[in-house]
Amino acid sequence: MELLTAAQMRATEQAAIESGQVTGLELMERAGRGVVEAVFEEWPELARAPRKAVVLCGPGNNGGDGFVVARLLKEWGWEVEVYLYGEPAKLPPESKVNHERWREMGAVEPLSAAPKYAHEAELYVDALFGTGLRRALEGEAFDWAADRTVDLDVAAKTVAVDIPSGLCADSGRELADCSETVLAGLTVSFHAFKLGHHLEWGPFKCGKTVVKDIGLKDSPRPRVGVKPPPGGAVGGCPAVSPDDVVRLVERPTSLTPKHTYGHKYTHGHALIVSGGAGRTGAARLAARGALRIGAGLVTLGVPGSAQQEVACQITALMLRRVEDGAALTETLTDTRINALCLGPGLGLERARDLVPVAVRAKHAPYVVLDADALTAFAEAPEALFGMLHDKCVLTPHGGEFARLFPDIAEKLNAAATKGPAYSKVDAVREAAKRAGCVVLFKGADTVIAAPDGRCSLNSAQYERAAPWLATAGSGDVLAGFIIGLLARGLAPMQAAEAAARLHVECARSFGPGLIAEDLPEELPKVFGQLGLD
Repeated sequence: MELLTAAQMRATEQAAIESGQVTGLELMERAGRGVVEAVFEEWPELARAPRKAVVLCGPGNNGGDGFVVARLLKEWGWEVEVYLYGEPAKLPPESKVNHERWREMGAVEPLSAAPKYAHEAELYVDALFGTGLRRALEGEAFDWAADRTVDLDVAAKTVAVDIPSGLCADSGRELADCSETVLAGLTVSFHAFKLGHHLEWGPFKCGKTVVKDIGLKDSPRPRVGVKPPPGGAVGGCPAVSPDDVVRLVERPTSLTPKHTYGHKYTHGHALIVSGGAGRTGAARLAARGALRIGAGLVTLGVPGSAQQEVACQITALMLRRVEDGAALTETLTDTRINALCLGPGLGLERARDLVPVAVRAKHAPYVVLDADALTAFAEAPEALFGMLHDKCVLTPHGGEFARLFPDIAEKLNAAATKGPAYSKVDAVREAAKRAGCVVLFKGADTVIAAPDGRCSLNSAQYERAAPWLATAGSGDVLAGFIIGLLARGLAPMQAAEAAARLHVECARSFGPGLIAEDLPEELPKVFGQLGLD
């Protein structure tokens, strides 16, 4: 599923209008009908009139959608009050038409007079600002959003048109130093999800989010700000470049079935290097994940001090002594080892010794660097980037990302005062380009990017929320999933996407009470549910 920026959505609509496929008024009518339909689907009891709705309309086309919603609810038999932020004379043409259509049915009052509390209406419609918002809420719009937080129950009765007012549609960030943005119980978007629905504050502020079709399914999406190449246009729109696209990972990448006549080495040999005594648990978790996800053979490389500890706790996993860089070099002369993971429980000094050996191996296995393998280079990240290649995957959490990419993290964490705000997608794309390899930035909104600009988002939010993943060791298992898929032959971007998705599926399948050890053991069940091999 493709996620759009606000500019991409505007370009898609404009292309459809210019082609004669649809008019702006028709799009506005369809959007309003989509909102009403979504409201009745979410709250069937509201379909039984009479009810009372408060519709808040803004100065742009989002306000025009609100006038359509007001008219349709009035025709349904509702009592509807409409409040406008701005002057009718300054509305865009299509919004002005729908304003006049509403005026034939009811009054329009200034936003300053709008109710704010749950007991004053069964439904609030936030059509103040949509995806095109470029600044923080101010004036009467700010006051309304701020005052209504006194009664939190009103959020459960609020439907936002496109996106809650005050939220950046490209980043999910609040365009202000404070949290005075509308909090909705339901958000209705059109044609496609926007980035802001799944990033940062988006899921919290949006409540449940649904997408309604407004008849643009067959419309090619133009690249924003790029002129069509000679002869390269499709239906008047230029082709889509990889760095234009952010995909929402809906299903794991289909795995190539294991060969009927294959053997263990046919499906890859992954080596996971552990730390010393008392620090082997994280690597063992990663190794179990790699084995369960289908790597044919998984070996734990451990120092002599930890050999007995590890040997007592593994069965299907193999064990090899890897004391230092020289020993790892010797181990990697076995060219059947095609995937290598370093970081979980590794220790910083051991990481500084072993990571250069891993990424410079002569036969260039795939390499996943996680945890200590990232933090070990916090003082000199450029030294690490200079060693990496396109068969590497970095898997930082927020702290590790900030240590490796401090300037990028600073931009991401700075207050967003105008839109489109710098987003997690922007940050990970920039990081991947700098590192020269795939970067997976963990979180409920996990973002994965490649150096060429390809990007995807694995969202563990809304109906796919998996709060149980916030447990020690779950990130180690994710690293194991990735290295196991790399061993099986998936490319780095595919492996990271599929592993992130399966990681969430395992957590959701198991449910509350999850600990990291449960994740690999849930994989067979998840594979069966998804029809994967």
